[in-house]
Amino acid sequence: MDVKASGRYMRISAQKVRRIVGAVKGKPVESGLNTLKFMPQKSARIVEKILRSAVANADNRGNLDVDSLVVKNVIVDEGPTAKRFRPRARGRSTRILKRTSHITVIVGEGSA
Repeated sequence: MDVKASGRYMRISAQKVRRIVGAVKGKPVESGLNTLKFMPQKSARIVEKILRSAVANADNRGNLDVDSLVVKNVIVDEGPTAKRFRPRARGRSTRILKRTSHITVIVGEGSA
């Protein structure tokens, strides 16, 4: 049985989150949390929080042993993009894209 947790409309680009995801996919949850804790990127904090939520969901909902949980998959999808404008030289303006992402973490029992 797999349990998941998701963070939607997270204010970070999906491209930046996908660089971090490979470090935890397929690893035991404890190892993944330790890895994320010492990464300097902002996306590591976000993924760590969602992973902790997935572990809490597994503890409360499923009859799963929290110590034997493995990160089965981490899915990062693009969310809506907010468009803003910044004034530039000579009366021009440029578009600033504030990207968001939807992150889903799936954990389950298994061998790593």
